[in-house]
Amino acid sequence: MAEEPAPAVVPLLNPANLLTAARIVLVPVFLATVVASHMTSSGWRIIACLTFCLASATDFVDGWIARRFHMVTSFGKVADPIADKALTGAALVVLSAYGQLSWWVTVLILVREWGVTALRFWVIRYGIIPASRGGKVKTALQIAAIAWYLWPVPAPADAVGPWIMGAALAVTLITGVDYVLQAFRLRRGE
Repeated sequence: MAEEPAPAVVPLLNPANLLTAARIVLVPVFLATVVASHMTSSGWRIIACLTFCLASATDFVDGWIARRFHMVTSFGKVADPIADKALTGAALVVLSAYGQLSWWVTVLILVREWGVTALRFWVIRYGIIPASRGGKVKTALQIAAIAWYLWPVPAPADAVGPWIMGAALAVTLITGVDYVLQAFRLRRGE
């Protein structure tokens, strides 16, 4: 019987992890551009929005690279969700701080996001709760809503932002409940 080859060791410094690290580095850059804009300067708001969108794009690309080219690492498994929460959380907090978004929306989304992350760690020895299709829709809606709030959208089109955020909030909460149910099923060994 032939021996199976040893699994390839994935180096820590790989394109997927570098993109995750870039997203983490872009968080303070994004915050600086929002602060510079005071959410009143169109030029700085556009730069803030583009910075946020660039950082958000790394979230989609790093995961695809890691899975496609077998570059999944322990660092990536931990750093990727932290980078996501840092970027989204920072965006929601500054939007609320500048009066663009109600604090209750920010609090609900952040409680759900950090709660799901805590749930994943709570059940990690029983299995992994993978990102669901609903979770991916949630992420896309959150990014779209935040980008809409950041970009200096003129009236009356600016009224679309709260509708996108409302959809994002609804999907965020629904998928949060789904993740809680998955976590309890994993803990019970189902």
